[in-house]
Amino acid sequence: MGVGLFTSRVVLNILGVDDYGIYNVVGGVVAMFSIVTASLSQAISRYLTYELGKDDKERLHTIFCTSVNIQLLMSLIVVVLMEVVGIWFLNNKMNIVSERMYAANWVFQFSILSFVVSLVSVPYNAAIIAHERMKAFAYVSILEAVLKLVLVTGLYFSNIDKLITYAFLMFMVSVIIRIVYGSYCKRHFAECQYALIFDKSLFADMTKFAGWNSVAATSYIFNTQGVNIISNLFFGVAVNAARGVALQVDSIIKGFVNNFTTAVKPQIIKSYSSGDYDYMSKLICSATKYSYYLMLFFALPFMFEAEMILKIWLNNYPAYAPSFVRLTMVITLIMILGDLLYTNVLAIGKLKNYVLLETCVSIFIFPLSYLLFLIGLPPEIPYILFALVYAILIGVRLIYLRCKEGFSVKSYMSLVLFPVLLTTLIASMIPLIVKYFFMKTDSIGVFLLNVLLCGLSTSIAVYFIGISREERFFVKNKVMGALKRKN
Repeated sequence: MGVGLFTSRVVLNILGVDDYGIYNVVGGVVAMFSIVTASLSQAISRYLTYELGKDDKERLHTIFCTSVNIQLLMSLIVVVLMEVVGIWFLNNKMNIVSERMYAANWVFQFSILSFVVSLVSVPYNAAIIAHERMKAFAYVSILEAVLKLVLVTGLYFSNIDKLITYAFLMFMVSVIIRIVYGSYCKRHFAECQYALIFDKSLFADMTKFAGWNSVAATSYIFNTQGVNIISNLFFGVAVNAARGVALQVDSIIKGFVNNFTTAVKPQIIKSYSSGDYDYMSKLICSATKYSYYLMLFFALPFMFEAEMILKIWLNNYPAYAPSFVRLTMVITLIMILGDLLYTNVLAIGKLKNYVLLETCVSIFIFPLSYLLFLIGLPPEIPYILFALVYAILIGVRLIYLRCKEGFSVKSYMSLVLFPVLLTTLIASMIPLIVKYFFMKTDSIGVFLLNVLLCGLSTSIAVYFIGISREERFFVKNKVMGALKRKN
């Protein structure tokens, strides 16, 4: 997190607001093509994890080899589409000044290469997650952080166009990380020894699964990267830069929380495949609550002190960045509440009815944003729509799971939703009072006080309100045991 915040500041200062916005929006064009590929990635993860729950090693090897072949085929298709449709859209529709179009095209090419590398890496990453080798992720994350520090140094001293250099160095980081993951998997997992195996029936099953999942992914891509592009058409690259800053903050903080949920998701799918539904439900409720509290601990300071944090972090930040950051924090907290419910949906595997239901709810964000921009509403509108829609989707997922497997909506409400909402309300009260009384005071002392109060109030609210009596007892015993060992 620390390295991510530092490198984002340096990159924004070196590139400037306009070039940073160009990188963000051009990368968004590439991400538009990830609809099908992202769905296949989730299919691979689901099938590998499911079979691990069944402990069928031969089937695992077949799934892995078929997955690699699928990703290689998809890489070829995506590259062709990007080089034809993407190039045309970039050069004819994007709101980028002509002087920077040359650099934008280079960024586009390196973004394509980075995307292909990440695509081919998916089966290997999925194998690590399925085997729950989280230590590997920890070490590779450290390596990636070091590489990004080297990247920033190279960017600072480069005499070539800074934007092109940044795109190239990001591509090189993705290549190195890909090699490391591939080497680890081949060394530790028997099924990751590639062979030219292509199971037609498995391919059909995975394609069907991915096909329905891609429908849901389509609406999400349009609601994020699609909105990023229409924001460019209406407001220019400065707003894209502000969205990029908000995305950086969200990615860095959410990455910390996602490392927690990544460790939980294989257990949810394995529990479903082995028929242990009670344990799966308890795991979903507990992990959702804990991941929400982790996110809340970091989100509150950004929500109350966004301007001062951005000023300290970036010095000069793009307009709209503070409001985008606040809204992004709210959206992420909402999405965390439904994230593991969706993992349960994936574990079931029959996506058709659910996807149709979700798409009917989420499909309106992109066109509504466009229409509201046309009548002159501000660029924050898509964030508000996104928050409302994904709050509704929590209810959609609960109803679907209740119908499919008897998931207890009442338990989710009492064990997750009510505690987190009450905890958020209580944790926000003291920082809100401080913010109200010192609203016009641009003081580092008031800022530090409020950040400290955010942390303290969140910790106290979680301990006394957010967790059960048994959980408090567990925490108390752990703390007392640690203090005794120290003494």
